[in-house]
Amino acid sequence: MTSPGETVDRRSLRRAFAASLSGTALEWYDFAAYSVAAATLFGDLFFPSGDKLAGTLAAFSTYAVGYLARPLGGFVFGRLGDVIGRKRILVITLLLTGTATFLIGVLPTYQSIGWFAAVLLVTLRFAQGVGIGGEWGGAVLLSSEFGDPRKRGFWASAAQIGPPAGNLLANGVLAALAVLLTEAQFNSWGWRIAFLLSGVLVGFGLWIRLKLEETPVFKRIAERGDVPKAPISEVFRTERRALISGVLVRVCPDVLYALFTVFVLTYMTTELDMSRGEGLAAVMIGSALQLVLMPLAGALSDRINRRKMYLFGTIAAGVWPFVFFPMASSGSFLAVVFGIVIALVIHAALYGPQAALVTEQFSARLRYTGSSLAYTLAGVVGGAVAPLLFTALLAGFGTWVPLAIYVGVTAVVSIVGVVLAHDPDESEYDELPVTTQKQQTV
Repeated sequence: MTSPGETVDRRSLRRAFAASLSGTALEWYDFAAYSVAAATLFGDLFFPSGDKLAGTLAAFSTYAVGYLARPLGGFVFGRLGDVIGRKRILVITLLLTGTATFLIGVLPTYQSIGWFAAVLLVTLRFAQGVGIGGEWGGAVLLSSEFGDPRKRGFWASAAQIGPPAGNLLANGVLAALAVLLTEAQFNSWGWRIAFLLSGVLVGFGLWIRLKLEETPVFKRIAERGDVPKAPISEVFRTERRALISGVLVRVCPDVLYALFTVFVLTYMTTELDMSRGEGLAAVMIGSALQLVLMPLAGALSDRINRRKMYLFGTIAAGVWPFVFFPMASSGSFLAVVFGIVIALVIHAALYGPQAALVTEQFSARLRYTGSSLAYTLAGVVGGAVAPLLFTALLAGFGTWVPLAIYVGVTAVVSIVGVVLAHDPDESEYDELPVTTQKQQTV
């Protein structure tokens, strides 16, 4: 067992990074496949009506269910992660999300079984949300607790790369299917292939995670006999400010991401008369850049003050929609692509260091629970309702201005969270196992 000051071997560190990245990428592939389908297909397949807007709103409602289910996953799996360890919980969350996604791929539509199809879809979407709610906190700790806490921004970013990686893969698969199949074939059965592929990806993710040992930090906590018995109540009793801060700092990035990866597909097809393929291509370009930018942003936050970096990124997030929408109104595809890419660059600057910022607000023994609660509760007030509000605001006012104001308000909320946050506790640097300087070279 690793003792204070002892090094963690390089292979374990790489495995932890890969396990964190691959698992979250898989689960966000599942989530992103649903998001794209909700924006472009599920309104007609599961919620048919004479009003296309009503169908889109219903489809986005099931999108929101995935976010609303996350707190349950955060409460259940976050608590267990602090009590029985990180590794076992991450295997369970992977299986839960992957299985739910595979079953969506074989789900009968409204045309086959009527309204019960929508019930089944909502149930599986709920299961997806529970799995992801318990995934994020553990995935962040899996990589960061094998690494040097002085470089937590970089190591914790492994889990942050998962969403753009999964989003890129899901959009790529759906775009390829849309090109290879006719419109009728894609709408009839082609979309199912993207969901069925999750079965293969689950097997790969399990192979990596099952080979990994428990994190050195949790081993140390267990060795000291300091495992919490009631971590949820302890977080609410002793670390309320950390929880509030962790929730607030996540709101704006969640809403920004929902706007520029989910709602933007609907906006491009309904307001700008662009094709679904063009929308998917724009999102894929931005997501590809995020794969590189997020770890770079995480590493940068280890070298400069993380809170100040996050503050400037949040301000940029609040301002950019006021630039994007007038630019997109020109109808130029290149202008739309540029606008989406810049938005996702801003998001990467926030999301890369976000995992480190949130987790270091909590003590190590309560970190899985606290981080999971912050992540999932923020999703409810941020990403869950964002596509619904964007759709309703655009329908109600007929202009983009309320949408941009909405993002600006969430930026103010996240700025309050940054003010409430604190910098890392440097005493932790001497207490936790670290790797050698050579191993930690980024």
